[in-house]
Amino acid sequence: MWPLGEHMIHIRLPAVSFGAVSALVTSVGLIIGFGAAGIPKITTIAGLLILGLADNLTDSLSIHVYQESERLEQHVALKSTIGNFMTRFALATSFIAIVAACSDVTIMFVSLAWGTLLLTGLTWLLAKSRGVNIKVEIFKHLAVASVVIAISRIIGMTVSNYM
Repeated sequence: MWPLGEHMIHIRLPAVSFGAVSALVTSVGLIIGFGAAGIPKITTIAGLLILGLADNLTDSLSIHVYQESERLEQHVALKSTIGNFMTRFALATSFIAIVAACSDVTIMFVSLAWGTLLLTGLTWLLAKSRGVNIKVEIFKHLAVASVVIAISRIIGMTVSNYM
């Protein structure tokens, strides 16, 4: 539960975890890859908006259809779909703010730090709720995210050097 004025927001981790991880890793990967390719900030912001809206809607619809195929109750599937969409949109927006506010030199570092902080926090919450080793889970999740981000950087550098 999170306080919001006089009300409490109850966040179900399953409703936001897929969207959060997807938004974090994809946004950082896009920023790192575009940065390595020398792509202008405006194009990076456009890419993040596309991820935050178009790709987000597609993933949310896919999750919803999957949940319907699993015969999940309609209201539960709808809550999960909305939670996924809102989570991804909010996180993508946070990266747009970073790109808009930071200099070209610091965008990649700040984005990487922000993504790492958020992924670590989410992993901590998930590991704690599952009763598993928090450090091991954080290491595993950051390791996979690092591979995605490294591949994104390699793609950006390759495109920049050979295209």
